[in-house]
Amino acid sequence: MFPDPVPPADDDPAPQPPEKPLPSECCESGCPICVYDLYAEALDEYRQALAAWQQRHPGVDPGTL
Repeated sequence: MFPDPVPPADDDPAPQPPEKPLPSECCESGCPICVYDLYAEALDEYRQALAAWQQRHPGVDPGTL
């Protein structure tokens, strides 16, 4: 029997979305790097990681794991 080329979901867990900042975490003073900017970057990285994970696990809903 040949080994499965795709690791099972237990060995390759789905990425978790970043935690959205609370409104109180932004000081509204126009910081060069705002918590919302950092969140947007983390969300983009999450979406890319999720797309790659879904390619490795076609038909698996990460929300059911």
